[in-house]
Amino acid sequence: MIKRFLNERCFGPEFGRQMRFVTGPRQCGKTTIARGHLKLTHCADSYFNWDKREVRSLFRQDNYFYRKATAGKPFSWVCFDEIHKMPKWKNVLKDFFDSDEKKYRFIITGSARMDLLRKAGDSLAGRYFTFRLFPLSLAELAGGGAARSFPEKDPAQFLEKKLSSSPKSAGTMSQLLELSGFPEPFLSGSTAFSNKWRSGYLDLLVREDLRDLTHIAELENVSALMGLLPSKISSPLSLNSLREDLEVSYNAVKSYLKALELGYVVFSLPPYSKRVARSVKKERKFYFYDWTRPATEASRFENYAAVELKILVSLWEDFGLGHFELYYVRTREGFETDFLITRDNLPYILFEAKLSDSALPPHNKKHAMLLGNVPLVLLTKQEGVASAGEDDYHISASRFFA
Repeated sequence: MIKRFLNERCFGPEFGRQMRFVTGPRQCGKTTIARGHLKLTHCADSYFNWDKREVRSLFRQDNYFYRKATAGKPFSWVCFDEIHKMPKWKNVLKDFFDSDEKKYRFIITGSARMDLLRKAGDSLAGRYFTFRLFPLSLAELAGGGAARSFPEKDPAQFLEKKLSSSPKSAGTMSQLLELSGFPEPFLSGSTAFSNKWRSGYLDLLVREDLRDLTHIAELENVSALMGLLPSKISSPLSLNSLREDLEVSYNAVKSYLKALELGYVVFSLPPYSKRVARSVKKERKFYFYDWTRPATEASRFENYAAVELKILVSLWEDFGLGHFELYYVRTREGFETDFLITRDNLPYILFEAKLSDSALPPHNKKHAMLLGNVPLVLLTKQEGVASAGEDDYHISASRFFA
């Protein structure tokens, strides 16, 4: 079994009584991790999937039905999967927690962004910590533990550590790029299986998850939007252009995109506007969690790099190492740098993703200077690249992400 970094942190005693919210894309391994922890702690019978009618019936008969599965045990873990699809689910969890926090630790898993489901005045405030599980990362497949990917205070030291590491994952990265990081298609090793899986996965997301989580009646428009997005990866997304293509209102397009983010189909990066004169401030870039969807090799590689960087910043946040965010940089003149990681609201590292090693254009270096002379990194699909220049770094993605 592949060791996921989430296991190293999520269930540790340092997070005390709080419920563990484990969220992420459907079929990326949340249930496997939760059930594995239940089995390890001798609580295998305490997994309850609220998609199942019998679980909802048990709840209607006895609000505290989960207690029967753990009768006689002084302390137990309990997992509720997909409970966020239930009406008033937050109030239900609040009751469970307030009644049984001294005897139980609750794991809440779901294929929806619960941060988007929450609202001001949340009844669960102070009762949970959120952990995110994404598709398989190259670092997880390379082994060695999460700590190997931790950042240094000085970003230059972090990059030097990456440059000095031994490249071992070129073949694995190629397999990820072809099959995706979702465990089932990746472990199949089959392109044909991956293609069939991808088609069924999309239908399941639109017809089931988005139907249950949103009030959108025209789900066929969401499917049409999914067909348009692969060609628009790597560029700031114009909602007006999509509105014209779909022949719907601006607000409708906005709601469709929010639904796709809610269901962990895509994620968006905002433009970074501080310190960069004439930077754009509105249009976001969108990427798929399944980076195999973009049509061209270049956009697929950029999408892959975006997911790997998102996994990194989420890992660092979930491990309590600071506040990290992922942006892109673009000026009104159209000069763009693909990614910027910020640490505690300050620029940390700037990235440009390219298929092959080459000199970086002047605007990338200008962006790095305007952001406080942060390190500028060329991430390339090309193997065997590991060099540090006067004002930039060139690193193979298989070395940097492993």
